[in-house]
Amino acid sequence: MNKEDLELELFLQAVYKLSGFDFRKYMLSSITRRVENRLRLEGLDNISQLTEKVIHHDTYLNKVLDDFSINVTEMFRDPSFFLAFRERVIPKLRELTEIRVWHAGCSSGEEAYSMAILLQEEGLGHKTKIYATDMNEKILDKAKKGVIPLSKMQAYTKNYIQAGGKNSFSEYYHTDHQFAYFHPELLNKIVFAQHNLVTDRSFNEFHIIVCRNVLIYFNLDLQFNVIELFRDSLSPDGFLGLGSKEVLRTDVHPSFEEFDTMDKIYRKKAES
Repeated sequence: MNKEDLELELFLQAVYKLSGFDFRKYMLSSITRRVENRLRLEGLDNISQLTEKVIHHDTYLNKVLDDFSINVTEMFRDPSFFLAFRERVIPKLRELTEIRVWHAGCSSGEEAYSMAILLQEEGLGHKTKIYATDMNEKILDKAKKGVIPLSKMQAYTKNYIQAGGKNSFSEYYHTDHQFAYFHPELLNKIVFAQHNLVTDRSFNEFHIIVCRNVLIYFNLDLQFNVIELFRDSLSPDGFLGLGSKEVLRTDVHPSFEEFDTMDKIYRKKAES
């Protein structure tokens, strides 16, 4: 092990001991990029100096936790996923008396709001509860407000239409000159809460779990563990939606079967 690898190992150990957040099984390339960027921003020469700052100053620890948090999202991201969900999964849900959805790694909540809109349009909103979780409390506070910069809404409207939207997208929010504000009835469909996929366990049984573009930041061991967590959290015949660059190998996870290969929707087998 070279000195840089040892420094990084000790740094991640310190972050874990101080915060309880374990990044030791994140993809090394992703972690290294974020650490190097923080070194540049702080004008530090090496990771050991950053470790010392993190140990002695909470401000630096919070900065690092923000660096490691994955906050890339948008409304109806990858519209084909939501269209496939609307056309193929929704018919399977209609017979259920209640629908529980878990958006894991929800970031600022755009995809959770997208799912709430879709389910409402399909007449299932009244029996649906969406749980949206993330490790980052700061980003969850933002998500709970349901406020989106108006500059993003044109692109989001295009996504909504491509995802099979049935109404005018503007029906779901009101605006001022800077922001769009989702209506309270939409906000009330979603419970936002902190949950760490690395260290926390299952907290309910769900009919749908959506975790898109999060697993790509984990190494193979952690990906395996998180998929097993999702398996334990899904009801028989429940659905799991992953990101466009993510793959669930059914030979490694035989409890799942492919449901929509193109849009990365999987189904837990009824006997599992």
